[in-house]
Amino acid sequence: MITMQPELRIGLTGGIGSGKSTVCNLFANIGVPVIDADEIAHELAGPGQPALRLITEAFGANVLTGTGELNRTYLRNLVFNDDAARARLENILHPLVYKEIEMKTKLLDCPYCIISIPLLIEKNAQDKVDRVLVIDATEEQQIFRACKRDHTEINNIKSVIQAQTTRARRLVAADDIIHNDGDMASLQRQVIKLHASYNNMATDKRVLNTPVS
Repeated sequence: MITMQPELRIGLTGGIGSGKSTVCNLFANIGVPVIDADEIAHELAGPGQPALRLITEAFGANVLTGTGELNRTYLRNLVFNDDAARARLENILHPLVYKEIEMKTKLLDCPYCIISIPLLIEKNAQDKVDRVLVIDATEEQQIFRACKRDHTEINNIKSVIQAQTTRARRLVAADDIIHNDGDMASLQRQVIKLHASYNNMATDKRVLNTPVS
C-alpha cells in the first residue's frame, strides 16, 4: 500500500488557556491526525529515555524523584525565571521533539495534519510548518479558563501570559485564526470550515507537485 504523506503541516498555537487542546480534539474527532509537541516532550523525558539522562546531566540529580522519574514541577520552577536554564533545557528537548515530529509525520497517510506547538511563535519555528493556525482568546478568557483547568491562582496564570509572546504578535504571524470567544458550536463551525479549506489546499498542492508523465 502506498501512503500519501501530508501535503500540509498546520502548526497550531496559542497562549495558555486559549483552547488549543479543545480545538485539537475537534480536528481529531473528524479524522485529522494531530501531533502534540508537548506530549512528545513528555514522552522523551520519561524513564529510560535519552532526554532524561541529558536533563539530569545538565541540571543535577535533584531533577529526579525518589523513583528516578523526572520531577517536572521542580524542573518547571527551576527554569521559569531563569533564561539561561530554560535555554539549556530547550536546547536538549527541542531538537529531539522536532526530529520525532518529522518521523511521525512521515508515517501519516492524509492530506494534512495538525501539529500543536504552543511556543511556535516564541521560538520562531514557523519554518517547521506550512501554515500557522492561531487559537485566539482575550487575556480575560485565558485567565478564566486556565485557572479553572489548572486550579491555580490568577497571578500564576498572568505570569505565564507575560512570559509568552503577545496576542498581537501571534495574530500577525497567523495564516489562519480560530476565535475562541463563543460556544462549542462556534468552535466546531470554524474547525469544519478550515478542514474543508485545508483539504482543498492539500489537493491543489498535490496536483501541482505531481509529475506530468
